[in-house]
Amino acid sequence: MKVLVALILLVQLPIHKAVPAAPPPPPLRCDDPESEAAAEIAVNYINDHSHHGYKFALNRIENVRVLPQGPNNQLLFLELDLLETKCHVLNPVPLENCTVRPFEEHAVEGDCDVKLQNLDGKLSVLASKCHSHADSAEDVIRVCPDCPLLENLNNTEVLAGVAAALNEHNSKTPDAYLRLLEIGRARIQVTATARAILTRQQSISSMGIASKANVDACQLLPEDEANFGFCTATIATQPTTDVQVDCKLYGHQPGVTYPHPGQDTSAGLLPNVQGFTNHNLRLSHNNPVASESSSSEFPTLAIAAKSVAKRAVAEAAQHNKAVRPVGFAPPPPPCPGRIRYFKI
Repeated sequence: MKVLVALILLVQLPIHKAVPAAPPPPPLRCDDPESEAAAEIAVNYINDHSHHGYKFALNRIENVRVLPQGPNNQLLFLELDLLETKCHVLNPVPLENCTVRPFEEHAVEGDCDVKLQNLDGKLSVLASKCHSHADSAEDVIRVCPDCPLLENLNNTEVLAGVAAALNEHNSKTPDAYLRLLEIGRARIQVTATARAILTRQQSISSMGIASKANVDACQLLPEDEANFGFCTATIATQPTTDVQVDCKLYGHQPGVTYPHPGQDTSAGLLPNVQGFTNHNLRLSHNNPVASESSSSEFPTLAIAAKSVAKRAVAEAAQHNKAVRPVGFAPPPPPCPGRIRYFKI
């Protein structure tokens, strides 16, 4: 009787089966909507925190890596290729309406590593490390032999051209004058019949009222009153000097500040851009969070990105060698993503 009771009790015990763990989500691809959304936030952050030069647009997502941190919390590491646009960082025009500078104008590329947090579905940038460089002269000449190349921002002919352009503009504005704060880029072209200075220049300037004979003594307006402007100029020196200037005024932008250059504002150059052809994102982007964040994660990301990209290309090549049915389209590699404009 006791044995029978024991058997009955055993039969009534619930049977618990082990539930298999959920498979991990597939790796995030560079062209997935989640990656592109994170890249958009990263690029806007970089442009909002840059103080010199031009806005940059996303050209390609080179790599993306996700690191889970807990429920509804993860870190994203992006490696981005950017291209310089024609909009200055203080230009109020939205980035999507800014034109990417064409290759023939000696394009500038930006390389950025960005660390973001996705907390409860909300993305925020924690840190970024960027630098930018102009395309090689050889590449430009090979595609466009007659295209002028970028000149150093402190080139004496460039500085003379900028002074002539501002004098030309100020001579036609009797009630207000622009004073140079920065030169954005400059190119010099030599022709067979004349030597022409073609400058794609900018002066982010405050407007002040002064007598024409005392323009150099003008004091910049306080930041809470300053109006900013942007000028492009074409200056020919032969057979006679011809100055063509086009200036657009942005007006006052509440909350926008602009780091002033050193004591000598006549050159409009910060000490750390002397001898450079373009404003470097590393030099112009000041992000205290990035400098205080873990410095070991970004180098790891950079190395991993390059090795993963090479491995993905090799695997894709091997994959394509296999015999496939007619009409079979192999899936795209996870990274790098598509090129939106052109590759430098």
